[in-house]
Amino acid sequence: MPKVALFKQDGSKAGEVELNDSVFGIEPNTHVLHEAVVMQQASMRQGTHKVKNRAAVSGGGRKPWRQKGTGRARQGSIRSPQWVGGGVVFGPTPRSYSYRLPKKVRRLALRSALSSKVIEENLVVLEGLTFEAPKTKQVVSLLDALKVEGKALIVTTERDENLIRSSSNLQKVNVLTVEEVNVLDLLSHDKLILTKDAAEKAGEVFA
Repeated sequence: MPKVALFKQDGSKAGEVELNDSVFGIEPNTHVLHEAVVMQQASMRQGTHKVKNRAAVSGGGRKPWRQKGTGRARQGSIRSPQWVGGGVVFGPTPRSYSYRLPKKVRRLALRSALSSKVIEENLVVLEGLTFEAPKTKQVVSLLDALKVEGKALIVTTERDENLIRSSSNLQKVNVLTVEEVNVLDLLSHDKLILTKDAAEKAGEVFA
């Protein structure tokens, strides 16, 4: 089982903690990670693009000239696609880009992302994390004590409003619960900060 250092909230060491080997100790599957990221980014697309086709363009209800005898090409409407101001052929219409990967593949991607944090030594486990009141200064002092630079993802077992409000002003800090953890957030943050309870719960849920 992989062992990582256990820290207190003030940044001092409190020993070591063993992590679930099947969640934090596997060899990351880069292909599955890529598939999971593409799926999440596709699901985030709005898909509200739209053009006006021949039916949606106003006007063009009358045949512009008679069918035969004018010497010109036959036309049925001035809103046909070949006319300026006419409808667009095969243009984009509103659609959903979201799709789902199999459950086992999603689980493997999460385990691969968590294991990669351990391998890169970008995983920090805290003995506990308590905020009596929402104060941004406390989150800043926590990150300084843990020597965390760059973007940080803090994961707890349950939703902590004081912690969320304390970090809401920090653009490089994001707070999630274990149930909300996803591959895109894990890979887009430099450091992963887990409470001990969250690490144990992740080892049970994602195993």
